[in-house]
Amino acid sequence: MTSSTTPSLARIDAGPTPPADAAAWLTDERDRIRAAVAEHGAVLVRGLGLESRAAAVEALRRVIGEPLAEREGFAPRDRYGEGVHSSSHWPADQPMCMHHELSYAGRAPALLAFACLTAPAEGGVTALADARAVLRDLPAPLVETFRRDGWLLTRHYNPLVGLAWQDAFGTDDRKAVEEYALTHDIELSWDAEGALHTRQRRPAVLTHPGTGEDCWFNQIAFLNEWTMAPEVREFLTLEFGPEGLPFNTFHADGTPLDRATVDLINDVYEKHTVREPWRRGDLMVVDNIRMAHSREPYRGEREILVGLGEPFRP
Repeated sequence: MTSSTTPSLARIDAGPTPPADAAAWLTDERDRIRAAVAEHGAVLVRGLGLESRAAAVEALRRVIGEPLAEREGFAPRDRYGEGVHSSSHWPADQPMCMHHELSYAGRAPALLAFACLTAPAEGGVTALADARAVLRDLPAPLVETFRRDGWLLTRHYNPLVGLAWQDAFGTDDRKAVEEYALTHDIELSWDAEGALHTRQRRPAVLTHPGTGEDCWFNQIAFLNEWTMAPEVREFLTLEFGPEGLPFNTFHADGTPLDRATVDLINDVYEKHTVREPWRRGDLMVVDNIRMAHSREPYRGEREILVGLGEPFRP
């Protein structure tokens, strides 16, 4: 077995031939994998020979630790077991820009794992960016504003775009959703048609519990209207009105973000982006606090399974 590194992404090779039992191999190597994630922020394991969905699900279970039951998702995905899902169903030609998984939610995973069953013919990289470096390179006044006040996410749950509230919260009981909102600092209202609208303020900078380093931890740019493709933003605005977009982000006091600020955040992410094309059977384990991730547009079939583990409250 050999190991090599690139900036922010470690690589571990399972060996010249795939192990006979990938799950058992991962159990034996879990401490080494976790150590590589702690040192580098993410590790790519190659050569496991994950040939089936069942093998990939079991591999993810072996590395994510305590699984997270997702709540407040914003895009559909298939569930394959506790804490294990398909990647989000998102148009192949539209990027999912840099973000930290569920950084807006009541509980987020500290650890992510991705298993590749089908690598796309072109594109589709799950890219990474070091949140410490992003924080250092953003303008100090912008950082201090968000560090002090946090950020605001508004959501208008619409089954035509994204998830219906019943799917996002795993229940069709309004009272249960209201109780969840109360315990997770979410402002909630129902309109006359029974649609759910929420507002929640979240921290934009977190101190990493393991290292004590500050990290830019949020989805300010990804879930903002200016990150949408222009034609998508225009369609959604015409369909639902500027106040009815499925999701949008603001300064904590509700002041809109201008396009220049959102573009700047995305440009700094790009400066620190590390890309490694997927190969069938790859397993990537990621520190969700230290590393942002994205999904780039692609062509051809693509199947990536995702494990969410080690839940914590941001």
